[in-house]
This record gives sequence, C-alpha cells and structure tokens, in this order.
Amino acid sequence: MKMQKALPSIIKIAKYTITDEVRQRSFAVMFIVCAVFIFLVRGCYHGNYVVNGQDVEAGKIVQMVSTMTFHVIAIGVMFLAALLSMRVFRRDRDDGTQSCILSKPITRWQYVAGKILGLWALLIIFMFVLHGIVFIMASINLNVFLPEYLMASLLCSLNLLFVIVTVLLLSLMMPDIAAFLCVTGIGIVGVVADGIYAVSHSPMVQAVIQQPGPQQDFTFWKVIYYLWPKLSGAQHFASSFIGGSGLSNLGSLYPLINVLLYCVILGALLFWRFKSEDIV
Repeated sequence: MKMQKALPSIIKIAKYTITDEVRQRSFAVMFIVCAVFIFLVRGCYHGNYVVNGQDVEAGKIVQMVSTMTFHVIAIGVMFLAALLSMRVFRRDRDDGTQSCILSKPITRWQYVAGKILGLWALLIIFMFVLHGIVFIMASINLNVFLPEYLMASLLCSLNLLFVIVTVLLLSLMMPDIAAFLCVTGIGIVGVVADGIYAVSHSPMVQAVIQQPGPQQDFTFWKVIYYLWPKLSGAQHFASSFIGGSGLSNLGSLYPLINVLLYCVILGALLFWRFKSEDIV
C-alpha cells in the first residue's frame, strides 16, 4: 500500500527527468554521433562478399557486422549514461529543483528512485531504438531476421542501471568528473581482465605455463577477477544470443547475476547516503 501511494510521485519525477535530460546538449550530440555511425555501417549490408576468392554467405557477414555494431552501441550508451548521471544531483541542487521537489510531500528515497527510473527508462529507449534500426536494416536488406538482437538489447539494460546507480552514488562523494572517470575505469579494467583471462585459459597458453604439481584452484587475483563488476561479461552474454548460442550453461549467467547484485548493493548505499545530504 505504501509503495502504491509513492509510485505516482516517483513516476512524475521520472517524467520530469526524461524531459530535462532530452533537452541537454550532450544527449543530442550523442544521438547524432550514433546515428552517423549507423549510417556509415549500413553499407556493409549491401552487395556480395568475397574472401580469398570465395563467396561468403551474406548472412554470416550480416551477423558479424550486427554483433560489432551491437557492442559499439551498447558501449556508447553506457558512456552516455555515465555522462548524464554525473551531474543530475548537482544540476538539481544548483537550480533549486532539488529543494523545490523535497519541500513537497515527497521523500528523499522517492526523489532518488524517480531520478534512477527516469534516466534508466530514457537510456533503455535510446539504446533499443538504435539497436532496432540495425535490426530493421538487417531484416530488410538481406532478409535476415534477428529477433534475438532486440532481446540482447534488453539484457544490456542491466549494465545501464549499474552505471547510473554507481555514478549517482559516487557523485555524492567526489567531483562529477571523478565519478565519471571511476566508472569508466571500472569498465576498462573489466574488459582488460576478461581479455587476460581468456588468453590465459587458451589451450596454447595453458600448455606453455602449465607447471607440474598440484595447482591452486583459487588465488587472490582469481577472487578479485570474479568479484569485479562483470559489465563486459554481461554484454558478451547478451550478444551471444545474436549468434544463436545463447544460454549454454548456468555458469554463463554469472555476469548478469554479478551486475544485478552490484545494482542492489550500490542502490541501497545510494539511498542510505542521500539521506544525509544537505538540501539547500
């Protein structure tokens, strides 16, 4: 019952947040950049493809290009999520919006929840539209139907929630640009760690570095690797549906579970931390 009473206020703040963010210059610039990128990529969906003098099935090329485009769009929207989130609280505080909203019968957790919901909904729609354009181009030009492309896009929305919550939390404790750089660093370290892990577990490298005697299953670095936010892993898991592999085993769900747990924990910390903020 309490949540039902709070929901209209949260939705109202979310709508205001969406309207406010759409008017921002950074949002318009990012949309134009992504639209230009998709326009440039569309040439890959036309014509015949020849590799080493042999014709290559168009469907395979479309799948490869679509997967690459999927990753670029997902990374770009995560970058935009960090960019928009880092200044939400500061802008509301500076222009008096924050004090105006909280002077009404709206609690602090409703305000924060509305901000998160508004940013998340806007960025999900933004990413889904861009992925939808690629989906339509692939379907029309080469009659290659990729419904899993849209499902993969929705799975990537969990990464967006992580970025939003983390940047909002960090922006309360450090300068906006520092919060942005911290989350960017988390993503970069995750990509590098996944790359090193993949290379180190390749059969060739394993044959070279394998040492006689008992091997330790868990080391300090392995623990750090598995506990680190799996943004890259979650994105690759989502993109695996484009190739048709999808859910191979329960272990492949770990990146999504990892990111979801981080969203819950960091979200709880965000609500707790905002309670002690001075509203001016």
